[in-house]
Amino acid sequence: MDEPAESLSSDRVELRRWRVTDLDALHRATHESLDRLVPWMPWAAHHSRQQSADFLVRSHDEWETGQAFNYAITSDGVVIGSCGLHRRIGAGALDIGYWIHPRRTGRGLATMAAAALVGQAFHLAGIDRVEIRHDAANPASGAVARRLGFTEVERVPVPEGPSASGEVGIHVVWRMTADQWRGTGT
Repeated sequence: MDEPAESLSSDRVELRRWRVTDLDALHRATHESLDRLVPWMPWAAHHSRQQSADFLVRSHDEWETGQAFNYAITSDGVVIGSCGLHRRIGAGALDIGYWIHPRRTGRGLATMAAAALVGQAFHLAGIDRVEIRHDAANPASGAVARRLGFTEVERVPVPEGPSASGEVGIHVVWRMTADQWRGTGT
């Protein structure tokens, strides 16, 4: 099975495959980021140490089956967030997600992490597009997509409505094709 590298780097961030031994670092970074995560990520509203442990086990299993490739985002050896490539939007495509500790936002680190993911995605066999999806009320996620040259392709009302407290229930979908990525010189 084709899989990405276990570690990636992009300017001031390093991405590495999550390990079960990262429990303390993941739990701490998540706990310290809850004010920023709860409005956009439904799982954050019920965050616990056990949930962090379950995520690490699930990340290992999903990597092995090729369903998702989750990475710790680190800077200077410290875990500052999480990101991943996910096979949940159909053949030939991956979507990416990311979050950064609030004390590290506003420095381009999420954009650097996302750039590393996108570059790696297009090294995988059969991947011809990458998407970033976020709620319309979360413009920070859209700013990352815009900075990387993604194109907004649609806004889709979520049939079941918002799933987190800050959401309005409209998904904004951004897309980058392999040809576009190669054309950016990134």
